[in-house]
Amino acid sequence: MPRRKNYVFDAANLQYLQHRRRLSEKLIRFMVWFGVSVALTVIYAFIFHRIAGDPKEELLTQKIEELKLSYSLLERKIDYSSAVIADLRASDNSSYRAILDLEMIPEDISEGGSGGTFKFGDLSGYMNTDMMMSVRSKFEDLKTQTNIQYNSLTELTERADEWKKMWAHLPYIRPVEVNIRLGDGLKFREKHPVLGSPRWHFGQDFRCPVGTEVHATGDGTVYYAGNDNDGFGIKVVIDHGYGYRTIYGHLSECRVKRGDKVSRGDRIAISGNTGVSSGPHLHYQIDLFGEHVNPLWYFEDSLTEEEYYRMLDFLSRP
Repeated sequence: MPRRKNYVFDAANLQYLQHRRRLSEKLIRFMVWFGVSVALTVIYAFIFHRIAGDPKEELLTQKIEELKLSYSLLERKIDYSSAVIADLRASDNSSYRAILDLEMIPEDISEGGSGGTFKFGDLSGYMNTDMMMSVRSKFEDLKTQTNIQYNSLTELTERADEWKKMWAHLPYIRPVEVNIRLGDGLKFREKHPVLGSPRWHFGQDFRCPVGTEVHATGDGTVYYAGNDNDGFGIKVVIDHGYGYRTIYGHLSECRVKRGDKVSRGDRIAISGNTGVSSGPHLHYQIDLFGEHVNPLWYFEDSLTEEEYYRMLDFLSRP
């Protein structure tokens, strides 16, 4: 396409003459055109930004809102978890720790503590610094409370296991079947039935015929089995630990020997009439740290014969 030529009217000659622009005119014309173009571009960009907005800025704004929502949801979860741990702590203090004879968790320790906002200096200077610091602080408190609760659970478990073990070792059942009548209990006898002199009777007698099975009343180790001529005749002594020992006297036969491990309900002997005895019976005695205690405090005597043997059968299972 041929370039368009510019003409000007020459009044002196009454004719149009071709006009050639000088370089300076061309530069001025270009600069005017460029300036107008830039101005229009800025105006159009400003109008577009006001109407449609910057896509990158809109995307960043959207991400910020999403992060704020995530922080809000996280804060709710932390608050819920803290409430759950508080309930567990209350249960531990009011029930489990009280029952297992453990010290309560002090409130000021269980609440934890984050150590102030200076701990979160890396979060300062942002648009939502307060929100981020609040969530971080609650999260740190939750970590502290969780660790305390975990340690409490470990302590409770260990104590419960120890109590379970102790329960298995305590002498908590009758040594003979329930249909056998009781004889003399722990009391002062003004006249011994054989020796005739006044003296204490430190156990519980069971009027069982010779040949009655005698059972261990708790887990333990056989401390003695035999006759050492102390008046009990043939006897078995079981060390249950935790300060407890049980003595089974006037037996006709031992079914265990020194050092044997026995469990509650195991058959350990056969009753008889050996030693200083006025007739067939079993002398059963419980000593706690060397002091004599009443055996009637340690077993429930209202079971039926069937219930007693069902209990022994259950205890004998592996």
